Amino acid sequence: MLSFALGIGTQNRQGDWLEVYYPAPLHTPEQTLVDTVRSTLGAPEGNVAVSFLPEHCESLAEALSHAGNDEQADIARAMANSRRPLVAVFLEEDRAPESVPEVYLKLHLLSHRLVKPHGLKLDGMFGLLKNIAWSSEGAIDIEELDDRRLKARLEGRALSVDCVDKFPKMTDYVVPKGVRIADTARVRLGAYLGEGTTVMHEGFCNFNAGTEGPGMVEGRIAAGVMLGSGSDLGGGASTMGTLSGGGNIVIGTGENCLIGANAGIGIPLGDRCTVEAGLYITAGAKVALLDDQGELVDTVAARHLAGQNDLLFLRNSQTGRLECRTNKSAIALNDALHAHN
Repeated sequence: MLSFALGIGTQNRQGDWLEVYYPAPLHTPEQTLVDTVRSTLGAPEGNVAVSFLPEHCESLAEALSHAGNDEQADIARAMANSRRPLVAVFLEEDRAPESVPEVYLKLHLLSHRLVKPHGLKLDGMFGLLKNIAWSSEGAIDIEELDDRRLKARLEGRALSVDCVDKFPKMTDYVVPKGVRIADTARVRLGAYLGEGTTVMHEGFCNFNAGTEGPGMVEGRIAAGVMLGSGSDLGGGASTMGTLSGGGNIVIGTGENCLIGANAGIGIPLGDRCTVEAGLYITAGAKVALLDDQGELVDTVAARHLAGQNDLLFLRNSQTGRLECRTNKSAIALNDALHAHN
């Protein structure tokens, strides 16, 4: 069993799910617990989202207590007072989600650090999620926003819309232990922030992406990108995601890397790599490999340096040439590259 969770959500007037909050999702739950809840709610086998009513919560809580999970039992008891739609989601196996509750459970698993980026199938999720006005009164279907705003005004309330997007901010659902986030609107639900991560005001982290922690994020972590432990992303720096252009190369860094201010990477880096400020490395860029004496050894496309350790990328201020130096000899590095051609 991949996951099980009890959730409280929001639906539009047609009964379509807009979002779901899971207080304590379970990853690889005990089969006994899953079987008990399935039996209590009459849930079928497989990946399924089952709606239930507040009057079902007491029997559900008793079943969960009998299965030995007091935390889930307490959540079920609290749900007895809910005025919002309730749902139980069972993910028997990892496959492309088929409903909004399934999508939200997978995003929760990522932000709770129960699964790392690229550890779950999220294919087709954009087609399932509606464009939503995230407001001071919760999630509102964009088609219903005008009516809700008018109703609020007539009742003496000012409805404030923070953003219009398919994804909410992570901190409305999950606040992982040991992180600092200067502007919470810049971290989407589904981000994975390792303990010790700081996201400064201009930092951004997309879903299915993040940091091992510790680390400093002052730039943009695109969808699918993972920064290794001890790596920093400088102010205005960028990482190339896999969504734009249909690319399938997973971009990220190893441990203890530094991407300078206003720099960027379009290739994955190994450990202890540095990209100087203002330098964007694309996969096809020609890079001059220099030895420890500063002499040219070879010129290669940047993609051939992907995943290599101990690299320093810089732009020659006199010639404009993109250069790569290394803590190792460039000749040894070059031999390693061609050995894998």
